[in-house]
Amino acid sequence: MKLTLGFSPCPNDTFIFDALIHHKIDTEGLDFEVFFDDVETLNQKAFRGELDITKLSFHAFAHVCGQYALLDAGSALGFGVGPLLICKKEALLAEAENLDPKLKVGIPGKFTTANFLLGIAFPHLADKQEMIFSEIEDALIHEKIDLGLIIHENRFTYSEKGLYKIIDLGSYWEQLTGCAIPLGGIVINRNLDYSVQEKVNRLLRKSVEFAFAHPKSGLDFIKAHAQEMSEEVMYKHIELYVNKYSIDLGTEGRMAIDVLFKMAQERGVIKALTQNIYFRP
Repeated sequence: MKLTLGFSPCPNDTFIFDALIHHKIDTEGLDFEVFFDDVETLNQKAFRGELDITKLSFHAFAHVCGQYALLDAGSALGFGVGPLLICKKEALLAEAENLDPKLKVGIPGKFTTANFLLGIAFPHLADKQEMIFSEIEDALIHEKIDLGLIIHENRFTYSEKGLYKIIDLGSYWEQLTGCAIPLGGIVINRNLDYSVQEKVNRLLRKSVEFAFAHPKSGLDFIKAHAQEMSEEVMYKHIELYVNKYSIDLGTEGRMAIDVLFKMAQERGVIKALTQNIYFRP
C-alpha cells in the first residue's frame, strides 16, 4: 500500500522520516510517495486534502481537524524552540514593547503557529507579508520589510547577518502558559482505515527511535535537503525540535496543544473545535 507523505526539507523532519522512507525499519507493507515543501505549502495542501499524511503547523491543523487526525508520533514541541521576531534597525530594540503598528512584518505564512504567537504578543501588528521562511532574513537586509518572523534554522543564522532579536515568542509563550510550545504535528487522513492510521503512527515512532539510536545514519539525506548548513548547525536544529514529544506526545504534549487551541478559540482566531483532534482517544 502506497501513501502520500508531505514534510519539510528541514533537518528535524528529514531526521525523523529518514528511516521510514528509506526502509531502515520494517514498514510492514507500506510505501510512501514523498513531497518536500515548506510549512505553509504543506498547510495549503492540507486545506485541499491532497496528502494522506502530512506535517503541518498546529494553527493550520485547527482548520482541518475534521479531515485529519493528529498522530502521537512526529510532532515538534519543546522549550526554547519558538519563533523569533527580528529586525535590522537596532533602534527598534528600544521600542520592543510599543512597536509601531505601521511596521511591515515578514511572516512564514498566515496559518503558521509562528504567526499565531505573533498575534497573541503583538495583535496590533497587522501589516504582514507572507513569504518563504528562508527568504525573510534577506528581505530584512534589503529593507523590504521592517520586522521578520523567523523559524527553523534561521534562528541560528540571523545574528551572523547583522540582524537583531526583538523577542523570542517561544519564551513569551512559556512564561504565559508554562507549557511547551506546539509548533507542528504529523496528521493523517481520517478516511484511512484506523488500522492504517495506527500502523503509520507505530512506524513513525520506530523511525524517530531509530534516528535517536543512529543519529548519523541519515546524515547524507539530511545534508542533501538542508539549506547550506554546517553539520554542527544541522544537529543543533535537530536537538531543538526533535525530543520526547516527537516519540510520543504524552499527557504534557497533549495538554500544551489543548491550551494552544483553547487560547486560539478564546481570542477568536479559530472556531470552536467540535471533535477529538487526536487519531486515538
